[in-house]
This record gives sequence, C-alpha cells and structure tokens, in this order.
Amino acid sequence: MNLSVKTGYIIKFSTILLVVIMLYFIMFKEEDKSLPDSVSELREALINLNKKFDGVEQENEFLREQLRLIRLKMFARISERYQDETDDIGSLLFEDIKSMEAESEEIPEDLTIKEHKRKRSGRKPIPEDLERVEVVHDVSDEDKKCECGSEKSRIGEETSEKLQIEPAKLWVEKHIRPKYACRECEGLEDEGETVSIAPVPPSMIPKSITTPSLLTHIFISKFCDALPFYRQEQQFKRYGVEINRSNMCNWAMKVSDRLKPLLEMLRLYILSGPLINIDETTVQVLSEPGRKPQSKSYAWVFRGGMHGIPGLYYHYAPSRSGKIAEEFLSNYQGYVQTDGYAGYNFLDSKPGIKHCGCWAHVRRKFNDVIQASGSKNMRKGKANHALSVIRDLYLIEREAKNKGYDEEQTYQLRQKESKPIIDEFFVWLKENAPVIPPQSLLGKAFGYTLSQWPRLIKYLDNGFVRMDNNLIENAIRPFVIGRKNWLFSVSQEGARASASFYSLIETAKANGLEPSRYLRYLFEKYPYAKTSEDIFNLLPMNVHKADLKK
Repeated sequence: MNLSVKTGYIIKFSTILLVVIMLYFIMFKEEDKSLPDSVSELREALINLNKKFDGVEQENEFLREQLRLIRLKMFARISERYQDETDDIGSLLFEDIKSMEAESEEIPEDLTIKEHKRKRSGRKPIPEDLERVEVVHDVSDEDKKCECGSEKSRIGEETSEKLQIEPAKLWVEKHIRPKYACRECEGLEDEGETVSIAPVPPSMIPKSITTPSLLTHIFISKFCDALPFYRQEQQFKRYGVEINRSNMCNWAMKVSDRLKPLLEMLRLYILSGPLINIDETTVQVLSEPGRKPQSKSYAWVFRGGMHGIPGLYYHYAPSRSGKIAEEFLSNYQGYVQTDGYAGYNFLDSKPGIKHCGCWAHVRRKFNDVIQASGSKNMRKGKANHALSVIRDLYLIEREAKNKGYDEEQTYQLRQKESKPIIDEFFVWLKENAPVIPPQSLLGKAFGYTLSQWPRLIKYLDNGFVRMDNNLIENAIRPFVIGRKNWLFSVSQEGARASASFYSLIETAKANGLEPSRYLRYLFEKYPYAKTSEDIFNLLPMNVHKADLKK
C-alpha cells in the first residue's frame, strides 16, 4: 500500500479516536453536573446546524440546476425531441416496433419485406414551371462526317439543366395621357368641357413614384425576408436609384392605413371560427407617449377562422395586459388556446369560452429537468416518465393524422386511447407532487402541469383542437426573426403598419400563396375595389393560386 495512503488512514483513525475520548469525558464525567445540559444544547445546535446545511445544499443544487439550464439554452443545440433510454435514435415509432416484436416472437422461414421508398440523393429538380431557354452545343460540320465519307445521323442527345438568375431590374413606367380640345369652341364661354383627357389610373399611393411591383419588393424584403429599410436604401443605391428609408417608412404607413377595411375583415373572419390561438412577443417602439424608448411593447398574434383556412392577425399594443386579448375577444364564443401566461386567466371565467392549454409547454418544462439534471444517465426519473406519457399522447394524434380521421373519428380515438392515459397521468402527478421540492425544476414542472390541468384536458372534448399551441408559435417566429434585423419601430404608426403587413403575408403563406405574388395582386386590384364584397374577395383565403399567375 502506498505510504501516503497509509498516512491518511492513520490521521483519520487518530481523529476519530480523539473525538470519542472527548465525548466520553463530556458525557460521563460526574464532577460537573451542568455538563448534561450543555450536551443537550450542543446536540440541539448541531441538529439545527445540519438542517441549515441541508437547506443550503438544496438551495445550491437548485441554483446549479438553473445555471446548467441557462448554459444549455445559450450554447447547446435546442431540441424537444424525446429519446427513450433504449432508443438511441429517438424514434417516435419505438412503441410500434416493440408491439410488432411482441406479436411475432418467431421469425418465419419465408420473410417478405414490403417495398419502401428511398430518400433521393443529390439536388432537388428545378421546378417545371420555370421558363426554359435552350442552348444547343453542336459539333462542327466536319465532325458530322464519318471517315468513310458518309454523313452521320443524329441518334439522340444528352441534356443537362443549369439555373440562371437575373439581378433586380429597374425601369421607369412613363404614363402619358393625351389631351384633346375642340378648335372651334376655343375661347367660347360655355359650360361644356372643351378639353378631354383620360383619368389618372388609381394607385395605392396617389401622386407618388410607387407601383405595385415596387411596393411589393420593398415590403416583402422587410416583412418576409427581414431586410431593414436602411439596407434596402443601400441596395437601391447600388442599382443607381435614390430611395430614402424615410420614404419607405411613409409608404408603409400610408398603404397600411389604406388597407384598414381589409384588415378589419380579416379580424372579423378570425372571430368567425370555432377556435382562436393566441400568443404574444416583445417589440421595441422608440416614440411612445409617456414612455422611455427602452420600454417593452408587444405584438399580439391571433389565429383563427374556418378549419383548414386560417387567418392570422397581428396587433401592436404598448402592454402585455390581458385586456388586449379581452378586447379582441369581446363578443367571441368558442375555444381559445393559449400558453400559461397569467394574462389569459380571465378566459377561464368568461361565458361562452372554453380555455384550452398547451401540452408543448408542459413537455418543455420536463425536458428542462432532464437537460439540467447534470446526471450522466439523463433518461431516468420522473421527468423521463412524464415525457414518455406525453410522447404516447402525441403518437395517438399522429395516428389520427396519418389515417386522415375527420373531427368525429379523432374525438372517438381520443376518448378511447388518450383519455385513459391522461387520467392515469393525473393520478401519478397528484401522488408524486407532495414529495418534490417546489423550487426545483421538477417541482415547477409538476406545479405548472397541475395548475394548467383543466385547460390541458379540454382538447379531449372535440376532434379539432390540437394538443398544443405550436401553430401560433410558428406564426410568431417570422416576426421574431425580423425583429432581430430591424430591431425596433420608430413610432406607433410604424409598429401598426408592421403588424398589418405581417398579418397579410403570414395569412397568405398559411393558405399556400406565394406572398410576393399575393401582395402584388392585392396592390393592383385594391385601388379598383368599390364595394365591401370587392374588398372581401381580396383576403388571402379568397384568392386562388391561378389568379396570381395571370
């Protein structure tokens, strides 16, 4: 045995022996009658000290847990994909594979493997609807003759396709309106019109240089491709044209103001559906009355309308107060799905509204526990069990989707398979919650799930409400990406204009329309709209793809 190790054992043994001797003298020395009281006080102090030590250790572990989670969110790859401890690739079909193995323990002699599609390797084909320009690379006339003197015959060809692109092309559209006058009536004072001229064609911004194509390019570049106005200003300079960023801002606000009737119809359309999803995110507005430039404002997003024909409405507001959502839903009757933000609590008691929760947020809470556990085997424990249950619920939803179930069939499937799992999960949560420290991430996950429980089970009542609020989170993502580039809105009018364009662009995308083609179509047709029906027909869900190709 190593000498240093022996020395360590001797020191430890001596220390223990010394402590035992001291305790012997303290506890059994009869000369000092006050010692037993001192010993009891010492014991009590030692117990209290141990309790404090345990509390400090527990608090330190909570803090370490939070620190690990923060580091992971800042630097690690973000993924909510669940991985079972026996499933290294995290396949959601793991349970299906296990059930197949259970059904057939013996492998038959003749094994037939169903044909399957392989993933195509290489680049994707170029779309067929793009214009094709043929370039023929022929051999010389001399090479077309054989050495024997005969003319070679064409037996075929080899083709390959390459993609060309032409940079943005700017040109001036000069509008000429000829004037006509009667020479015979020249100088006579009568009430008739002696000069004839064609009317000025209507446009989105009268008396400006803008055209539908220019406005579309500017607004798609900012609100779809996240290219701020100041970068577009530099881009136009490279093309040899001076367009100031302030002009672009003014054009955006003027067009947004003119589109108010259309946006109001979009808002009413969203309120006409059976389900509305709501979410919100921050936005900075520099010039707000009575507020500092650093103050946080909010962009609220509402998704609704008929099933399969969604509408998206973005709304700027200076606050995150629940009154914003309450005003939007003032006369609404139906289902509303949100996250766990307290500003939505009014929905639980609002007559005619059924408030639904989000299972994706529950999954994230338990996923945070596993990520921040600091354990080498992170797949064990209560958080893993919760994620396993949630995965099973999502598998049932996937089954309904893959089989093309309608609302009634989905409802029946949920009652048959999802409800028993959820009932059992609730019992498990109630049994384990009391023994988990509420300050820990696991305790917070339990607390969040139980507090949201009445909302989480609402989706079982029908077949059209989804388990989560992910659709509205997907809709808010383009706004967040854009915000990282243009950073802020200068004024409240600018923030409202941004909300207007995001509403139209994201609604167009949700309905399968190419946003730039839709905006150009809108800017061409809107100036000629005279009635409410004309305006209503220009909503993205009322425009067909074929109309955009004309």
